[in-house]
Amino acid sequence: MKKFLSILLTALLVLSLAACSSNNNPGGSDTPNNGENESTVNSTLDLLNTVWASYGDDEKFPSAGGDMTEANMSMEGPGKFGVEDASVLDSTLGFPEDSVAKIDDAASLVHMMNANTFTCGAYHVVNADDIDAVSAEVKDNIMNRQWICGFPEKLVIVNVDGYIVAFFGTADLVDGFNAKLAAAYTSAKTVCDEPIA
Repeated sequence: MKKFLSILLTALLVLSLAACSSNNNPGGSDTPNNGENESTVNSTLDLLNTVWASYGDDEKFPSAGGDMTEANMSMEGPGKFGVEDASVLDSTLGFPEDSVAKIDDAASLVHMMNANTFTCGAYHVVNADDIDAVSAEVKDNIMNRQWICGFPEKLVIVNVDGYIVAFFGTADLVDGFNAKLAAAYTSAKTVCDEPIA
Protein backbone atom coordinates (compact mmCIF):
# COMPACT_ATOMS: atom_id res chain seq x y z
CA MET A 1 0.00 0.00 0.00
CA LYS A 2 2.83 2.39 0.87
CA LYS A 3 4.52 1.70 -2.48
CA PHE A 4 1.25 2.31 -4.32
CA LEU A 5 0.72 5.63 -2.53
CA SER A 6 4.27 6.70 -3.36
CA ILE A 7 3.73 5.91 -7.03
CA LEU A 8 0.37 7.70 -7.01
CA LEU A 9 1.79 10.81 -5.33
CA THR A 10 4.71 10.92 -7.76
CA ALA A 11 2.36 10.55 -10.73
CA LEU A 12 0.21 13.38 -9.42
CA LEU A 13 3.29 15.55 -8.88
CA VAL A 14 4.54 15.02 -12.42
CA LEU A 15 1.10 15.66 -13.88
CA SER A 16 0.77 18.88 -11.89
CA LEU A 17 4.23 19.97 -13.03
CA ALA A 18 3.29 19.31 -16.64
CA ALA A 19 0.08 21.30 -16.21
CA CYS A 20 1.99 24.27 -14.81
CA SER A 21 4.37 24.64 -17.74
CA SER A 22 4.30 25.00 -21.48
CA ASN A 23 4.85 22.10 -23.87
CA ASN A 24 6.89 22.09 -27.06
CA ASN A 25 7.28 19.50 -29.83
CA PRO A 26 9.11 16.31 -28.83
CA GLY A 27 12.53 15.59 -30.24
CA GLY A 28 16.09 14.67 -29.38
CA SER A 29 17.93 11.41 -28.99
CA ASP A 30 20.59 9.75 -26.89
CA THR A 31 24.21 10.37 -27.82
CA PRO A 32 27.10 8.26 -26.49
CA ASN A 33 29.68 9.96 -24.26
CA ASN A 34 32.81 10.71 -26.27
CA GLY A 35 34.91 11.06 -23.13
CA GLU A 36 35.46 14.75 -23.82
CA ASN A 37 34.26 15.90 -20.38
CA GLU A 38 36.46 15.05 -17.43
CA SER A 39 34.82 15.61 -14.08
CA THR A 40 35.13 14.92 -10.39
CA VAL A 41 31.35 14.40 -10.32
CA ASN A 42 30.21 10.80 -10.84
CA SER A 43 26.68 11.53 -12.08
CA THR A 44 23.92 14.12 -12.00
CA LEU A 45 22.26 12.26 -9.15
CA ASP A 46 25.53 12.19 -7.22
CA LEU A 47 25.85 15.95 -7.72
CA LEU A 48 22.34 16.72 -6.42
CA ASN A 49 22.62 14.20 -3.57
CA THR A 50 25.87 15.84 -2.43
CA VAL A 51 24.23 19.26 -2.29
CA TRP A 52 21.02 17.94 -0.66
CA ALA A 53 23.04 16.07 1.99
CA SER A 54 24.64 19.36 3.06
CA TYR A 55 21.23 20.68 4.15
CA GLY A 56 20.37 20.41 7.82
CA ASP A 57 17.07 18.77 8.75
CA ASP A 58 15.62 22.19 9.61
CA GLU A 59 16.68 23.60 6.21
CA LYS A 60 15.16 20.92 3.99
CA PHE A 61 11.83 21.52 2.25
CA PRO A 62 9.29 18.86 1.17
CA SER A 63 10.89 17.44 -1.95
CA ALA A 64 10.68 14.78 -4.60
CA GLY A 65 12.95 13.85 -7.45
CA GLY A 66 13.32 11.75 -10.55
CA ASP A 67 10.81 10.83 -13.21
CA MET A 68 7.62 8.76 -12.88
CA THR A 69 9.34 5.38 -13.22
CA GLU A 70 9.48 3.22 -10.11
CA ALA A 71 13.25 2.82 -10.49
CA ASN A 72 13.95 6.57 -10.60
CA MET A 73 11.38 8.32 -8.44
CA SER A 74 12.25 9.56 -4.99
CA MET A 75 9.93 11.05 -2.39
CA GLU A 76 12.75 12.16 -0.10
CA GLY A 77 15.14 14.17 -2.26
CA PRO A 78 16.86 14.03 -5.64
CA GLY A 79 16.14 11.30 -8.18
CA LYS A 80 17.45 10.20 -11.57
CA PHE A 81 15.52 11.59 -14.53
CA GLY A 82 15.51 9.65 -17.82
CA VAL A 83 16.62 11.53 -20.94
CA GLU A 84 14.65 9.32 -23.35
CA ASP A 85 11.53 11.52 -23.42
CA ALA A 86 12.53 15.04 -24.44
CA SER A 87 9.04 16.47 -24.02
CA VAL A 88 8.85 15.34 -20.37
CA LEU A 89 12.27 16.85 -19.64
CA ASP A 90 11.03 20.11 -21.12
CA SER A 91 7.61 20.22 -19.50
CA THR A 92 8.83 19.11 -16.07
CA LEU A 93 12.29 20.66 -15.71
CA GLY A 94 12.51 23.26 -18.48
CA PHE A 95 15.27 21.52 -20.44
CA PRO A 96 14.80 22.36 -24.16
CA GLU A 97 13.71 19.45 -26.32
CA ASP A 98 16.01 20.42 -29.17
CA SER A 99 19.06 20.11 -26.89
CA VAL A 100 18.39 16.66 -25.41
CA ALA A 101 20.83 14.96 -27.82
CA LYS A 102 23.61 16.96 -26.13
CA ILE A 103 23.12 15.33 -22.70
CA ASP A 104 23.37 11.74 -21.52
CA ASP A 105 22.35 11.96 -17.84
CA ALA A 106 19.85 13.97 -15.80
CA ALA A 107 18.51 14.22 -12.25
CA SER A 108 15.99 16.45 -10.52
CA LEU A 109 14.92 17.92 -7.20
CA VAL A 110 11.50 19.58 -6.99
CA HIS A 111 9.49 21.16 -4.19
CA MET A 112 6.73 18.67 -3.52
CA MET A 113 3.97 21.26 -3.02
CA ASN A 114 4.60 23.53 -6.01
CA ALA A 115 7.17 23.23 -8.79
CA ASN A 116 7.35 27.03 -9.12
CA THR A 117 8.52 27.20 -5.50
CA PHE A 118 11.66 25.23 -6.45
CA THR A 119 12.63 23.10 -9.43
CA CYS A 120 16.17 21.93 -10.11
CA GLY A 121 17.54 19.89 -12.99
CA ALA A 122 21.12 18.65 -13.32
CA TYR A 123 22.42 17.56 -16.72
CA HIS A 124 25.65 16.01 -17.97
CA VAL A 125 26.74 17.55 -21.28
CA VAL A 126 28.36 15.00 -23.58
CA ASN A 127 30.76 17.39 -25.33
CA ALA A 128 32.58 19.98 -23.19
CA ASP A 129 32.51 22.42 -26.11
CA ASP A 130 28.69 22.50 -25.92
CA ILE A 131 28.32 23.47 -22.26
CA ASP A 132 28.06 27.24 -22.81
CA ALA A 133 25.62 26.83 -25.69
CA VAL A 134 23.45 24.36 -23.77
CA SER A 135 23.45 26.64 -20.72
CA ALA A 136 22.21 29.51 -22.90
CA GLU A 137 19.53 27.27 -24.48
CA VAL A 138 18.31 26.20 -21.01
CA LYS A 139 18.19 29.84 -19.89
CA ASP A 140 16.21 30.94 -22.95
CA ASN A 141 13.79 28.02 -22.61
CA ILE A 142 13.02 28.70 -18.96
CA MET A 143 12.87 32.49 -19.30
CA ASN A 144 10.44 32.22 -22.23
CA ARG A 145 8.01 29.79 -20.60
CA GLN A 146 4.35 30.59 -20.18
CA TRP A 147 3.80 30.13 -16.45
CA ILE A 148 0.30 29.01 -15.53
CA CYS A 149 0.43 28.32 -11.78
CA GLY A 150 2.22 31.47 -10.63
CA PHE A 151 5.68 32.78 -11.43
CA PRO A 152 8.98 31.63 -9.94
CA GLU A 153 11.05 34.59 -8.79
CA LYS A 154 14.49 33.81 -10.15
CA LEU A 155 16.62 31.45 -12.24
CA VAL A 156 20.18 30.35 -11.55
CA ILE A 157 22.31 28.23 -13.88
CA VAL A 158 25.65 26.87 -12.70
CA ASN A 159 28.29 24.87 -14.58
CA VAL A 160 30.21 22.25 -12.59
CA ASP A 161 32.89 20.18 -14.37
CA GLY A 162 30.87 19.39 -17.50
CA TYR A 163 27.50 19.43 -15.73
CA ILE A 164 24.77 22.06 -15.87
CA VAL A 165 22.61 22.69 -12.82
CA ALA A 166 19.57 24.88 -13.55
CA PHE A 167 17.17 25.83 -10.75
CA PHE A 168 14.33 28.28 -10.39
CA GLY A 169 11.78 29.22 -7.75
CA THR A 170 11.45 31.56 -4.80
CA ALA A 171 14.52 33.70 -4.18
CA ASP A 172 15.19 32.29 -0.70
CA LEU A 173 15.19 28.64 -1.82
CA VAL A 174 17.16 29.38 -5.00
CA ASP A 175 19.78 31.43 -3.14
CA GLY A 176 20.05 28.80 -0.41
CA PHE A 177 20.58 26.01 -2.93
CA ASN A 178 23.12 28.12 -4.82
CA ALA A 179 25.13 28.70 -1.64
CA LYS A 180 25.11 24.97 -0.82
CA LEU A 181 26.14 24.10 -4.40
CA ALA A 182 29.03 26.58 -4.33
CA ALA A 183 30.20 25.22 -0.97
CA ALA A 184 30.06 21.60 -2.18
CA TYR A 185 31.82 22.25 -5.51
CA THR A 186 34.55 24.89 -5.59
CA SER A 187 34.72 24.56 -9.39
CA ALA A 188 31.08 25.73 -9.71
CA LYS A 189 30.73 28.68 -12.11
CA THR A 190 27.52 30.71 -12.11
CA VAL A 191 26.50 31.61 -15.67
CA CYS A 192 23.03 33.00 -14.90
CA ASP A 193 21.53 34.53 -11.74
CA GLU A 194 18.54 36.57 -12.86
CA PRO A 195 14.97 37.39 -11.87
CA ILE A 196 12.25 35.78 -13.98
CA ALA A 197 10.07 38.50 -15.47
